Amino acid sequence: MTGGEAVVRALAAHGVTRAFGIPGTHNLEIYRHLAPYGIAHVTPRHEQGAGYAADAYARVTERPGVAITTTGPALLNITAAVGQAYSDSVPLLVVSPGMPLRHPRQPTGLLHEMRSQTEALHAVAAFSHRVSTVEEIGSAVARAFTLFRTRRPRPVHIEVPLDLLETAQPAGPVRLAPPPSAPGPAGPSLRDAARVLRSARRPAVVLGGGARSASAGCQALAEALAAPVVTTANGKGIVDETHPLSLGVSLHSPSVQKWLADCDAVLAVGTELAESDLWSAPPPLGGTLIRVDIDPAQMYAGLPADLALVGAARPTLEALREALEEATGDSGARDGTAAVRALRAARDAETAERDARWVPYLRAARAVLDSDAIWTSDSAQCCYYGALPHLPVGPRGRYLHPTGFGTLGYALPAAIGAKTAYPHRQVVALSGDGGLQFSVQELATAAQLRLPLPVVVFDNGGYGEIRDEMTARGDTPTGVDLPSVDLPALARAYGGRGARADTPEALARALSLALTTPGPTVITVTEEPPR
Repeated sequence: MTGGEAVVRALAAHGVTRAFGIPGTHNLEIYRHLAPYGIAHVTPRHEQGAGYAADAYARVTERPGVAITTTGPALLNITAAVGQAYSDSVPLLVVSPGMPLRHPRQPTGLLHEMRSQTEALHAVAAFSHRVSTVEEIGSAVARAFTLFRTRRPRPVHIEVPLDLLETAQPAGPVRLAPPPSAPGPAGPSLRDAARVLRSARRPAVVLGGGARSASAGCQALAEALAAPVVTTANGKGIVDETHPLSLGVSLHSPSVQKWLADCDAVLAVGTELAESDLWSAPPPLGGTLIRVDIDPAQMYAGLPADLALVGAARPTLEALREALEEATGDSGARDGTAAVRALRAARDAETAERDARWVPYLRAARAVLDSDAIWTSDSAQCCYYGALPHLPVGPRGRYLHPTGFGTLGYALPAAIGAKTAYPHRQVVALSGDGGLQFSVQELATAAQLRLPLPVVVFDNGGYGEIRDEMTARGDTPTGVDLPSVDLPALARAYGGRGARADTPEALARALSLALTTPGPTVITVTEEPPR
């Protein structure tokens, strides 16, 4: 069996049915075997798009996403997407060819030559593994899936030397990763945490992306404690954001941060409590911080835990609920819903003038979408100021955002990945005009696949956030104003449709049509700055 077939056989054995990538001279032996092993393929127009699409596919299916590149520049093109997956704990597997086994790591004139691809990928992946035999390929793939299933999921790169890809060698039996499992917390820690939460008068729950698999358990626990729930960007929608105990994505709000500091117990599940969600250094907490995380290192990062429960979110919260029922202590009556109403009002008042340019449009958009719609977003003001705090999402829906690494260009290719995973669910991409142009070529991919895909673009004439930061510093805005692009016309050139929406009602009408029209529809909203 050739190395190329061994790669595809191992992927198929682990349940992979779709891959994203671009064929190239050096990876043709992989591509030759995809269809025979039942793996469908999507061809984006840039490897970064392949990475973002595979990332989103993984987020919405809760199965690893797979991307295939060729050597050298192609692999480097995907590194931004790998870095994004690393910061957001997404199980992404990147497979690429590499230089031949006996390559001297010095320039010899080979096509796409690099001294070390694995060293480049080590900087952004959990690990990068260069195999040395065809038989080792199965073990390398099993190792990647073991990480995805049993530890904090993060991207992995597997490199197969060119000569192994094309050479037939004994491949050995298929090796499979063990079934999903994760360590659980010790009994004494659970009992201590339950006692603290049972006795707390002002408890709070903070949910990050690591709590995604425990949505029902998170809501049940919050209701048992009558505790307000606040989420990170990646935790958005784990508890329905219309629930009376939900504060949604509000960790960045000064009012919410002050409230957290005054709580006497904070249960943080699957979150780094990091600057990318707080928009500042972590605030000091006056109460007991209980952290639940599959990654032991997180217990002492940012805000150190007073009580550490190391384990996967779902079994840990189930065990914590049982411990709560047995715990002693009584905090008296709590009214978390009243606290949420007051905090929502305070949060919205902080930014009402700034956010008014987006909120009416977002409300109009949400009104025409199903409850299980999937939103993909970008590092754009309309997303992190507008949609994250003001667009309610429930557990049946999803909102995918490039947190942490904060790449631009995520929304469109991510929407393609999500839509290929769930063709019958509504998917909407939300972006700014600057961010969209980092991956605008993927309109061609959506058109080729005939995906009904609205792409809502708030056009502020450039890099609005950076323009605002320069102005706030007293600097003359430089390099941030971009000439206007007729994005609806560009969408038509790629084989899609285009529209302009000057009112929220016009956006709702354009969205309704785009959701049932094959191919992408770019809907441009010209943004009016706050007066």
